[in-house]
Amino acid sequence: QVQLVESGGGLVQTGGSLRLSCTSSETLLSVDTMNWYRQALGKQRDLVATITPTGRTDYADSVKGRFTISVDNAKRMVYLQMNNLKPEDAAVYYCNLHTWTSDDYWGRGTQVTVPS
Repeated sequence: QVQLVESGGGLVQTGGSLRLSCTSSETLLSVDTMNWYRQALGKQRDLVATITPTGRTDYADSVKGRFTISVDNAKRMVYLQMNNLKPEDAAVYYCNLHTWTSDDYWGRGTQVTVPS
């Protein structure tokens, strides 16, 4: 069973930055994609950023140019650098691993708060 642990959330003012980290108990080299999702209070969970083991990335339009996803396969870690944060970025952020057999593994999430 893959275990994922997120860290790095917190309270930041508009325009500030945070770096989220996700540690995996298993190697990241055999997964299909590694992803960050977020879920604001009362809303659905949305995909924010995706990265493959080879480094191909994709982003939601709302975060393009502000967020950067990266991976350190040796350390089994996935990162999300978030710059120029806005109140609408406030949410619980979840790390997700999607495997080639379509299994999904989730962390418990880390809260990001950006006061308006």
